[in-house]
Amino acid sequence: MGLRQPTEAWDDQTPRDPLEYAVSVRDRDVLSMVRQALATDNCKLALQPVFTTGGGSRLAFHESLIRVMDETGRVIPAGQFMDQIEDTGIGRDIDAVSLRMAFNLLRFYPDLRLSVNVSARSLGDAAWRRVLDGELRGAGGVADRLILEISEGSAMQLPEVVIRFMEEMQPFGLAFALDDFGAGMTAFRYLKDFFFDLVKVDSHFIRNIQSDPDNQVLAEALITVAHQFEMFAVAEGIESQAEADFVTSIGADCVQGYHFGVPKFSV
Repeated sequence: MGLRQPTEAWDDQTPRDPLEYAVSVRDRDVLSMVRQALATDNCKLALQPVFTTGGGSRLAFHESLIRVMDETGRVIPAGQFMDQIEDTGIGRDIDAVSLRMAFNLLRFYPDLRLSVNVSARSLGDAAWRRVLDGELRGAGGVADRLILEISEGSAMQLPEVVIRFMEEMQPFGLAFALDDFGAGMTAFRYLKDFFFDLVKVDSHFIRNIQSDPDNQVLAEALITVAHQFEMFAVAEGIESQAEADFVTSIGADCVQGYHFGVPKFSV
């Protein structure tokens, strides 16, 4: 896949605000680092397990998380650069690379079920769609083991695009997850039109939930909404057994977090 040429124009004049200048330099460096990693194939997927709750707890699927390596070989998590590239062409390239690597893993591991993150902006991007359509035609029956994760904030920026894409993908058996559920401004009326199979309750509502009455009420409400619309509810960001026990008691169907496994480059 040919990478997009940079379109950002940088002012050679130092901004009057030193903080603004520092931020602009940081963002420029991040974009350059990610662009270089894409050009040299220095990208990997780290996999984090998601487990079902209850006495018969079992592995449900893995979430794939893109990692890029800088020129020194240092691994850079997506959280350190996604905000800067989300609305750029590099963001579309990252999504396409992630998707291609996810399909490769699904073909190599026949028992693997995998989710991959994608921005709603990529759903309408011609280059990203060419990757997806090509993979679907040659996937050899692995599409039904793929889950596309779209964050709540991203989905609500382009709800009509997301809905049309989901309708188009129905024949291929793809599953969809709404990530960071509760973190943004979801218009609940769209939940009737979306085709999400599961939601991932934002970790903000899970942190110390066993001792936080506000989080208890909010998390249970979000799980109830998910079940009302026939979606599974995943509690993400679990860091202790106490948190896991509580979210299980209020109806979470699956759990994910460092308590159960850190992202790894192996299955």
